[in-house]
Amino acid sequence: MSAMDLDAPISIAPRFREQQTGATILCCNCGAAIDGTTSAGALCHDCVKLTVDISQGIQREATLHFCRDCERWLLPPASWSVAALESGELLSICLRKLRGLHKVRIIDASFIWTEPHSRRVKVKLTIQASAFEGVVLQQTFEVEYIVAYQQCPDCAKSYTANTWRACVQVRQKVPHKRTFLYLEQLILKHAEKFVDFLSSVAPVRTKKSQELISMDIHTSTKSYKFSYSVELVPICKDDLVAIPIKLAKQIGNISPLGLCYRVGTSLNIIDPNTLQTADISTPIYWRAPFTSLADVQELTEFIIMDIDPMGVQKGKWLLAEATVARATDLGSNDQTFYTRTHLGHILHPGDSVMGYMLTGTNFNSPQFDAIEESNAYSSQVPDVVLVKKFYARKKKGKSRNWRLKRMAKDEGDLLPKKADQERIDRDYEMFLRDVEEDTELRNTVALYKAEQQAKKDAEAMSVVETSDGEDETPKIDMAELLDEFDELEIQDEQ
Repeated sequence: MSAMDLDAPISIAPRFREQQTGATILCCNCGAAIDGTTSAGALCHDCVKLTVDISQGIQREATLHFCRDCERWLLPPASWSVAALESGELLSICLRKLRGLHKVRIIDASFIWTEPHSRRVKVKLTIQASAFEGVVLQQTFEVEYIVAYQQCPDCAKSYTANTWRACVQVRQKVPHKRTFLYLEQLILKHAEKFVDFLSSVAPVRTKKSQELISMDIHTSTKSYKFSYSVELVPICKDDLVAIPIKLAKQIGNISPLGLCYRVGTSLNIIDPNTLQTADISTPIYWRAPFTSLADVQELTEFIIMDIDPMGVQKGKWLLAEATVARATDLGSNDQTFYTRTHLGHILHPGDSVMGYMLTGTNFNSPQFDAIEESNAYSSQVPDVVLVKKFYARKKKGKSRNWRLKRMAKDEGDLLPKKADQERIDRDYEMFLRDVEEDTELRNTVALYKAEQQAKKDAEAMSVVETSDGEDETPKIDMAELLDEFDELEIQDEQ
């Protein structure tokens, strides 16, 4: 008999059933046996999924607003964003339109393809939420969005008249634009209420007009369009002025013939013969306005033959007696002129200086005629009034290691004529030279570093110029310059 024919031994020890620790109950819905200690609401897992809707309270339909002109979508509450179809940006906009998503956890979200012309966008969402204590459900459902066309405010303005609410015109009746260029830099540096800002940095007078656009007769609500006309004083820095004698006595008994050395919130006048200064505030000027006797376009170059400081100093100015000759007269005649100047701290024999020639010049000014007819001031009219030192520069303007930010300009379809463009470039070059030579003016504007190549060229040229000593133009320290910037441009929105 083989071992395979023998039955296996059977133990006769008594068997004990394992003690059951959990209570089994029946599902109240389908009758399936479930563990009563872990079941929630006496429901099995399948019945929980069938009876509990965790997406309750979440919209199944919503509306998306789309601007057909600029192809942007409305991002609640009031911003508009560019988003391509079935992109992540558009999916983010869709999810923001649904209410109740903050109560659940989003597991997945994706687009369902629809016809492009159907004006429908479908999104499939997978969410998780806790149905009962210890029971977490996951559910997938679809949300349908209807695309509604709505024009954004920017496009509405482009097609609608009277969309602007205020217009500011700034005018100055002078043949050059140096003060305008300075004002442009201040506007770029300070961007606050424009009209109030102009009044705080320059002597101006403002005229305001308003036009009624619409009115609601039921609520008495009116919509106006405002226009502001701002006029600058027709006097610029370094202009020769003839102040009315009565006004000159009121502001400190200063000589009526003087120089405007700064245009700020008021006109700052200096008498080169005595270094006396006076300020003409904006209300006082517009009460009895006057124009400049001569501007920088009428400056004449003189050569310092001899200069003798008088010892009187006021701030940065030093009073001196100078003997000068016109640069055009050298070699042809020996005519010289004697004058007093406030530039004794920077002028030396042989220097070139720019000034106004009063001898032999006819001025069509009633204020200057009153000065010549006056017994007190007629003898004080000098032959020459020196304004500023003239620095020898090369014919080709050297590349500066700094630059200024310019405001964007809309020239329209017609470009400026060649003569007008040359005048604009000449005025801007004069302003750049003023920035280089005047430290106080430089402190009020923002200077930026030029391109890297331009800086290298400027450094190379400075080494050469230092060796020969021909160029005496003031240098601007690199520590005063800001980093490079992106040029402001006007771009047409299609």
